[in-house]
Amino acid sequence: MFLQIFLRVLSSSDLWAATLQFGALLLLPALGGLISERSGVINIAMEGMMLTGAYAGVMTARATNSVIGGVIGAIVAGALIALVHAIVSINFKADQIVSGIAINIAALGLTNFLLPIQTGGQGVPSLGNALRLPNVSWGPLSHIPFLGPVFFQQNIIFYVAILILLGIQLLLFRTNIGLRIRAVGEHPQAADTAGVNVRLVRYCCVLAGGALSGLSGAFLSLGIAGIFNSNMTAGTGFIALAAMVFGKYLPWWTAAACIVFGLGEALSVRLQDTGISPNLLSTLPYILTLIALVGIVGRTVAPAADGIPYEPGSE
Repeated sequence: MFLQIFLRVLSSSDLWAATLQFGALLLLPALGGLISERSGVINIAMEGMMLTGAYAGVMTARATNSVIGGVIGAIVAGALIALVHAIVSINFKADQIVSGIAINIAALGLTNFLLPIQTGGQGVPSLGNALRLPNVSWGPLSHIPFLGPVFFQQNIIFYVAILILLGIQLLLFRTNIGLRIRAVGEHPQAADTAGVNVRLVRYCCVLAGGALSGLSGAFLSLGIAGIFNSNMTAGTGFIALAAMVFGKYLPWWTAAACIVFGLGEALSVRLQDTGISPNLLSTLPYILTLIALVGIVGRTVAPAADGIPYEPGSE
C-alpha cells in the first residue's frame, strides 16, 4: 500500500514542482554562502539572514503596500546583517563560526522581539495577493503535460534564481572579477601583491551573500507562505549550507544538491496522507542533509584561506 502511494506521489507533477520551488529557496542562500566562502570568509549565518529577510520583507511590504518594496526591504536587511558579519570577521578578525552562530541567535531573538511590538501582539495576518510574489505562467508552455506545471508555472523568484545561478557561474569562472575572488580565497597574500584589495573583495562577497539570503527570505514569506511566523526558516539556512558543502563550492553542483534536498522537503509534505507521522516526515530533509554530509564532507576541499583572517604582509 505504502509503495503504491509512494510511486504515485513520485510520478506527480505537483511533487516535482514543489521540489524545484524548495530547491530555489535553498539555492539563493547557498550561492550567497558559496561566494562568501570562495573569497575566504566562512558564512554559517545564512539562517539568520534569511529569517531577517523574511521578517523585513513582510513588514516592508505592508508598510509600503508594495511587494517590490518588500523584496527590496528583505535584500537590504540581509545585506545589513551580512555587514555585521563582515565587520566582525574582516576588521576585527573574530572567529567566523562564532560570529555566524551569534548572528543566527540574534536574528531569532530580534524578530521574536519586534514581531509583537509591530503587530500589537496579534501577529501578521495572511498577505493578500497584491503583496505576494506572483507565479509566472508561460502561455502554451504551461499547459504541456507534466512539464508545464513543473517548469513553466513557478514563482517569479524561481526564474530569478536560475538567472543568478548562471550569472555566478560566469562571474566566478569567466571573468577577471571571479579570478580575483578565487585568488583572495586561495592565496590572499599573492592577490594583495598583485594589487587586489583583499578586504574590499571579501566585503563585497559577504554583502552579496547576505543580499541573496535576504532575497530567499522574501521568497519564503512573500512567495511561498504569504505570512511571517516566528522561526519560519526552521533550519533552511543550515540545509543551504550543507548543499554548498555537498556541491563542493561549485555553483552547478550546489544547485544539484539543492534539488536533492528540495525533493526531501517536498516528499515530507506530499507523503503526509500515507499514515506516517507528520513529525517523522518533517525530519526527512535533515536526515538527507546528515547522510550527504557524512558521505561527502570528508572529500570536499574548501578554499585554502577559507576562515583565515587576512593580515597584510603575512604568509
